[in-house]
Amino acid sequence: MNNRKTRLVIKVGTSSLTNEAGKNDLREFDRLSCVISDLHNQGYEIILVSSGAIAIGSNKLGMKERPTSMRMKQAAAATGQCSMMFLYDKFFSDYDKTIAQILLNAEDIQQEEKKENLTNTFQALLELDVIPIVNENDSVSYTEIESADRLFGDNDMLSAVVAVLCGADQLIILSDINGFYDKDPRFYPDAKLLTRVDEITPETYQLAGGAGSKRGTGGMRTKLQAAELATAQGIGVHVINGKRPDILYRILNGQEEGTYFPGKH
Repeated sequence: MNNRKTRLVIKVGTSSLTNEAGKNDLREFDRLSCVISDLHNQGYEIILVSSGAIAIGSNKLGMKERPTSMRMKQAAAATGQCSMMFLYDKFFSDYDKTIAQILLNAEDIQQEEKKENLTNTFQALLELDVIPIVNENDSVSYTEIESADRLFGDNDMLSAVVAVLCGADQLIILSDINGFYDKDPRFYPDAKLLTRVDEITPETYQLAGGAGSKRGTGGMRTKLQAAELATAQGIGVHVINGKRPDILYRILNGQEEGTYFPGKH
């Protein structure tokens, strides 16, 4: 009999962790930590993939806008990573949870030996009841910051890669909108939410449009790419509203929320 716990990878974006003024959204950090900790208490194994280092670092350093030069982005990322993990550690500690930090580069996934070591590290942390928090290592990975066609995007692809690497049962992407629409709901009031997408086609990508919010770098296109990668490996993917982490309870109870991309079997 297989007694393995249900394993979730949850991805949260910059727009969910910062407010409209670009400052840290402390209430969101708290709510997200509370819900994840509660699900962890219910027996789920959880890996959190978190964006936000550059935005949080820019705020910490008093920058009025997101930096554009590579060296300033890396400085902001290095500063922001400390602040972000401090906040996560504070809020998760309030709920009696231990977290760990894992920073990844593309080569960590591409080189077989590094990949195996990484898989073993994740497995050891999960066995120890730790919640790993994963981010792109932006302070050193200049190719990921600067490239127009990055491997990981706004950590959407990174979350899918981590889900595949760790053999996750589900990938849940917290977005700045309620899910995947037939057109951009920020510009079209009649946009319709697609609650289930069984097949990701070129036409699906055409519906995705361009980049996302001004505080992040991802958009719905990178979420589709992530969903395509994860579902091909049999992992179901949900895209839900990141400002409402309580939705996690409902989708794990089988209720319809956001957009669901079923895994292929």
